[in-house]
Amino acid sequence: MEFNLARVIAAVAEAHPDRIALIHRGSEVTFPDFVNRYRRLGNALDAAGLSCRKERSELGGHESGQDHIALYLNNEFEYLESMLGGWAARAATFNVNHRYMADELFYLLTDSSAKAVIVNSAYAPNLAEVLPQLPNIELIVQVPDESGNRLLEGAVYYNDFVESHEPKDLNDCSPDDLYVLYTGGTTGLPKGVLWRNADFFVGALGGLNRKENREYDSYAEIAGAAGIGTLRWMTSAPFMHGAAQWIALQALSMGHTVVLPDITDRYDAASVLEVCEREDVEFLQIVGDAFARPLLDASKSGQLIPSSLRSIISGGAVLNAELKEKLKQQFGGVTIRDSIGSSETGVQGSNVSTKTERASTGDFEPASGSAVVNAQMDAVVEAGSEEIGWFAMSGRVPLGYLNDAEKTQKTFPIIEGVRFSVPGDRARLLEDRRIQVLGRDSVTINSGGEKIFAEEVETAVKTHPAVYDAVVCGRPSPRWGNEVVAIVQLADQAEVLESDIIEHCGSRIARYKRPKAVIQVDQIKRSPAGKPDYRWAQSIARDARTD
Repeated sequence: MEFNLARVIAAVAEAHPDRIALIHRGSEVTFPDFVNRYRRLGNALDAAGLSCRKERSELGGHESGQDHIALYLNNEFEYLESMLGGWAARAATFNVNHRYMADELFYLLTDSSAKAVIVNSAYAPNLAEVLPQLPNIELIVQVPDESGNRLLEGAVYYNDFVESHEPKDLNDCSPDDLYVLYTGGTTGLPKGVLWRNADFFVGALGGLNRKENREYDSYAEIAGAAGIGTLRWMTSAPFMHGAAQWIALQALSMGHTVVLPDITDRYDAASVLEVCEREDVEFLQIVGDAFARPLLDASKSGQLIPSSLRSIISGGAVLNAELKEKLKQQFGGVTIRDSIGSSETGVQGSNVSTKTERASTGDFEPASGSAVVNAQMDAVVEAGSEEIGWFAMSGRVPLGYLNDAEKTQKTFPIIEGVRFSVPGDRARLLEDRRIQVLGRDSVTINSGGEKIFAEEVETAVKTHPAVYDAVVCGRPSPRWGNEVVAIVQLADQAEVLESDIIEHCGSRIARYKRPKAVIQVDQIKRSPAGKPDYRWAQSIARDARTD
């Protein structure tokens, strides 16, 4: 049997009506009230003409038959209500980066063929700037906030819109209905990844009967599995990032409570720790080094060590072994659950480090369906091979990229009769069948005929005690073709010579991989989700040339 998330969470709510689904700034929402809200929203969206236009069986993998709704929102109740409400209406919501400028926002809303936008008042002026160029947008639902910005012309306030309708029946919701996630666009233009609800539930959220290692047979079985007990999970990353959405939806589908940060428009590590302590959070989600370092700083400076914290879950970016060890020491031996995957694959593997286990970087226990395929993408690599291949995923994977048949065919090839997702990470399959992930091919640097993975060099640079953050890129070189350049942000009051950082890297990676130059900046530019901006790094590297 296959499932739709709106119906999954409704089944959990019916079976466990006393459970708390969401907590934000001291306000609690039970599962039944949460479901009631998104069912009302679903009915309101449906009445506004937003729904499914063409069934999946009539479409190619790069095509959508549903109306698309942009979520231009912060991490508040309305974001999760809107995702589920979209599915209740059989429409498809998608994420908007709230730091986008006008041109970027126009591109996204055009590429997605958005028909509606649900927007925080704080971002209403940005939306107003591009609306005259977007005649296809038929509905704007606005969420008031502390900005005090006025209601956009023709818009309706969110609560008025939701409360104007009765709850929608969910029986028409289909496992084929789309979950749409736009990639971050750190190395190119953002692309909309199309998942069937049924595939997303298993492939990204781990919707399985774990005791018997099989897929569920019914909604009732899912609801029954949620009866085992409740935990409190906190998403510290913005919901514009897939990792945060996946953690929240996974928790809700298991009957757990999702705690939202007090500060919703950015990552504030000190506030995150305060909320973890206040709300007895047990599982905290972060995104790699960029979230871990501020978390450690805030803990040490404010003596903030939440007593309830049992596990820190990282995904979406590299979390190096040294920081894992520091997190375990600082937070009383918490378990570090480092996961690997992408918008196009779901969860591909995990690296779990407990109090007694030494942490490592970049190697993962593969999830079911994970594999390494060869450079030609025509065979699966055998364990222990020295070949650097492509990290791939089979089974419950996305359908393709919205409106891009060519890229869909390239990223989702058929290999030895099996459909794989191969989004671009290079990897080795080790003798013990663990997978060593080397980094994204699009930011690999070809220097003097050698392929150098930017993420591997970044990890080495960031182990220098004076380096707070770093991003590595290539720039043209008359001698090497391309040369490795490290852009670094130093720790407060730290002073270090460029040669010291380069020599330090030489003790951790091969000499040919060492940076040829180190450029100091006040702050590394990253997305709100902690991902490095490689286009920015390349511009810094080019502008710093002296020859």
